[in-house]
Formats: sequence, structure tokens, C-alpha cells
Amino acid sequence: MSTAYQKNISILTKIALNDTGKRFNRDWIFRHVNYHFETGRSYAITGPNGSGKSTLLQAIAGSMNLSEGGMEYRISNIEYRTEEQGTRNKEQGTGNKEQGTGNWELETGNWKQGTGNKEQKNKKQEIIILPENIFQYISIAAPYLELIEEMTAKEFLHFHNQFKPLMSSVSIENILSIIGLEKAMDKQIRYFSSGMKQRLKLAQAVFSDVPVLLLDEPCTNLDASGYELYHDLISTYCRWKLIIVSSNDAMEMNFCQEKLNIMHYK
Repeated sequence: MSTAYQKNISILTKIALNDTGKRFNRDWIFRHVNYHFETGRSYAITGPNGSGKSTLLQAIAGSMNLSEGGMEYRISNIEYRTEEQGTRNKEQGTGNKEQGTGNWELETGNWKQGTGNKEQKNKKQEIIILPENIFQYISIAAPYLELIEEMTAKEFLHFHNQFKPLMSSVSIENILSIIGLEKAMDKQIRYFSSGMKQRLKLAQAVFSDVPVLLLDEPCTNLDASGYELYHDLISTYCRWKLIIVSSNDAMEMNFCQEKLNIMHYK
């Protein structure tokens, strides 16, 4: 018995900064930034307080216009076909064939099948999306972002889910339990401590079903258990995302593979 099906996926594969700069009045915050971020990797934007880390992160998020240069967002639309076959037995000879496990190789756009099967080439089309549409592919957590304090934590995540879907594999009740707010899910956010609010901000960003996660000083107002939660969320739910962290706290960015020092672009 065999079955076959097709599936289409869209993945944000690269964000490229092309000679970008931002200034306020006559003061340049950063200038001549040429850099690219790729999916599946983690990056840290570093520098002292007031150096422009958050400004660069907001520019990447599309919420702040650049003064010079440009930014390019590339999406890969991939259509692939898979086949599942059971073991085929032949009555004559030794004719058993085993089909191995398939592995998706994003880099090549190939569905690589197991023993005794040929690799199947699939369609892969890379397109550029406009900066004003980038919000569909990113989520962000930052201390300066406001929560709707008249809502309960549960209501807030349901509201968020209406315009930026959360991961379908985790229910909202489970999300609140994971971040330690299960007993406060029906409590208005206005009565939350600063640490509880930050946990909720992290949850709406981490559990959004998008390929890019932006984090600006993500552990602000968190205690030691909050730092531990933060790292658990990153390692468990964000392994395939493009992560960019703006911070000068080593504990917030110690998992990042690449570092961009904003002071090099003054």
C-alpha cells in the first residue's frame, strides 16, 4: 500500500541589511551596516546602554524607518511531494525492500529518502517580501511593549491568537502553565507583578507560529527562575527559528552563535 501527498510551506530564510543607517536629527545611531541573518541561527546585537541596539532591532522589525540603505526579506516557498510505502514482499527470491525514514533538507529543497530510493527534487521558489509585510513573519518581546491590562492573561492570549496565530501544538492553558501563570490565568493583567508581565510578553512572542523571534532585553524584571524559564522556552520551542537578541546581559544571549557589536557601526 502506498500514499502520496503534496505540501506547500513558506519560510523566512534570510534578512539582509544593505548599507543601512539610522539617525535622529544630526546624530547617527548606526551607519553602514552590512549584515545578514539566516533562519535556524541565533544572533545577538550587543553594545552598551544607549548605543542603539533597540533602534536596530526595531528597524529589523519594520517598525522604524531607516535613514539610509535598505533591508531585504527573503521567503522560500517550497512545494514537495512525499511518499509513504509499506514493506513489499516478493514470493520469488529474497525480494524484501525496506524504505528508510525521509529527512527534509531545507537548504537544498530536496526530500531525501532512505535506503534504496532516489532523492526527489522539489520545487523551491525564493521571493522578496516588502518591509511593510514583515510583521506577518515575526514576533517580538520587549520591556517597552504594552499589554492590555484590562484583559486577563487567558483573554490576552486568545486576543493575540486572532491576528497572529499561536502554535497549534500547545493550548493557551498549557502555555500559561508552562510560564508559571496557570493560577493567574483569569486574573486581570493590571494586578500582575512586573515579572509576571514579562513572562506573558515572552509567551506571546515565543509561542507565535512565525519563523522569526526578536527579543529586546528579554529577561528584564525576571528573577533566577525566570532566566531558567527563558532558556527552556528558547531550547524547547525555538530551535528552528531565526532568533535575534538585543542585550548586553551575557545570560540573555549565551546561546547565540553570532554577535553583531553595534559600536562597530558608528
